[in-house]
Amino acid sequence: MVEQLTLSSSHRKRNWKIVIVILSIIVLVFALADPQIGTKLEEVKRSGVDIFVALDVSKSMLAEDVVPNRLEKAKHEISTFIERLQGDRIGLICFSGIAFVQCPLTLDYSAAKLFLSDIDTDIIPQPGTAIESAIELAQQSFVHRELKHKVLILITDGEDHEGDPVEIAKEARKEGIVVYTIGIGSQQGAPIPEFDRYGNRVGYKKDRDGQVVTSRLDVITLEKIAFETGGKYYISSTGESELNKIYQEISEMEEKELSSRQFTQFEDRFQIFLFITFILLIIETLLSERRKIKQVAKQRLIT
Repeated sequence: MVEQLTLSSSHRKRNWKIVIVILSIIVLVFALADPQIGTKLEEVKRSGVDIFVALDVSKSMLAEDVVPNRLEKAKHEISTFIERLQGDRIGLICFSGIAFVQCPLTLDYSAAKLFLSDIDTDIIPQPGTAIESAIELAQQSFVHRELKHKVLILITDGEDHEGDPVEIAKEARKEGIVVYTIGIGSQQGAPIPEFDRYGNRVGYKKDRDGQVVTSRLDVITLEKIAFETGGKYYISSTGESELNKIYQEISEMEEKELSSRQFTQFEDRFQIFLFITFILLIIETLLSERRKIKQVAKQRLIT
């Protein structure tokens, strides 16, 4: 009786409907995965100034007179500063015994923060604190033909052991560079911790006489550097208000139209898979499970 009642039902069409439903589910999964296929070019035009942030990565920046230490505090301040930028190009310079460009001037703030996260005290093997080298490198990295729209933010404890940073600051002013200095640490000083290769503290740095070395903030040098270039000196604070003040001053500077930049970006293609899913579901809905009338009549004659 069941066979007689289901003569009008096509097993073949029912199987096809099942296959179509399974295919639509598979295609929908691809759509939910948000596939990105192909690229496109976007042109970016912004107005602003060029800013280099020179960060001291010498061992003295591991001193813990600020929490968690001077270096991590400085990196957090820089990251917050980058988030506030709107149209300015930003670059990063690391320095200890020597200086090098960690991130060239860019409008890609996400990339700048990525380079920032990789900075630690082991990034430069040569010890020391060569502020002069940092200023000189920034001077070389800016566009030479311009005598304005240049800002250097120098973040350090100020303990310079090499060269004469004040003299090089005078040269930077001739290039139109305004230097803002941020002193991080305390004038009372703090010992410099030392760690083994596993990151465990093994003691504090000592001099040749076996005395614990104390790293102190050199305010006078940083004030002189800022004064020579028309900038200002700030001391790092818990609320990080110093970078807010620097940003306000930078935003009031005369801006220039920065060179347009083209970059590739993947295009979302999930819409194609959603469209295919929609078509498959429509086909499944319109596809009948019934056999044709002639086929049903022929089957009844046979049975």
